[in-house]
This record gives sequence, structure tokens and C-alpha cells, in this order.
Amino acid sequence: MIQPHLSGGYILEELVVGMVAEKRVIVTEQRIQQFAEASDDFNPVHMDEAFASRTAYRGRIAHGLLSASFGSAVVGTILPGAGAIYLGQTLAFHKPVRIGDEVVSRVTVSAIDEASARVVLRCEAFVGEDLVMDGDATVRVPRRRRPARG
Repeated sequence: MIQPHLSGGYILEELVVGMVAEKRVIVTEQRIQQFAEASDDFNPVHMDEAFASRTAYRGRIAHGLLSASFGSAVVGTILPGAGAIYLGQTLAFHKPVRIGDEVVSRVTVSAIDEASARVVLRCEAFVGEDLVMDGDATVRVPRRRRPARG
């Protein structure tokens, strides 16, 4: 398990397939409310217990993209970290996340394309032992700067 780079971000030349980073986040009422406000997604399955209790989920669930954003936080702050630019993301949601759940977001370097400075990251989120979400992110990562010609 790696820690954030001292500079804030890993450059392409420092990355190795198999590097892993994690972040733990507890889903709170406040996070759900703030995400709804930021995204303008006030679906009652997220916001209204009476409505949500009549759905297949039998109660409120967190926005899927709120859980996915915890993985984005790993990408932007730990692995690769500062300077990484998202190019694409696939997502599959397997189980609902609820208020009070601790989501563990795990990001693993799965492929590196040195020619294009692109990295594929396997992104997974767990609540306990349960996989709740997974997918692959493609990001552009800064390279080491070449010395200026004199």
C-alpha cells in the first residue's frame, strides 16, 4: 500500500504495475446532502426515507457516483495524485451503499502506456468484504520534464 507522494503526485516514470492505494470514507447524511446539492440529483431514493422504504432497496441509499467519487479522490490525491487528469472511467455498481457505511476505495495500477503517458487504474469500492462498485479509469500522468536545451 503506497502513501501520497511527497510532491503531491507520482510522475509516469515512478509508477509500476501493481501499485495500490486506498482511502476510507464513512457515508454520512451530510455527504449525501452535499452531493445532492453539488450534482442537483435529489432522487428520493437518496433523500426520502418514506419513499426509499417502498423500493427494492428497503431504505435510502447513497448516490452511486458519490461512492465513485471516493475513488476519484484516491486518483487525484494519492495514486497517481496531483497532476493526474481523468480521460475515462467505466463503472459497475454491485450493491447499495447506505448511510453509516464505511467505503474503502482501492485503486491499483493495471497498465502503463509510456508513449502516451496514459495509465489504466483498476478501481474498486468495498463495504466490509462486499464489492459494491468497480471499474477502470484511464488517466494521463505528468512525465519527468526534460532539461531545457542550452
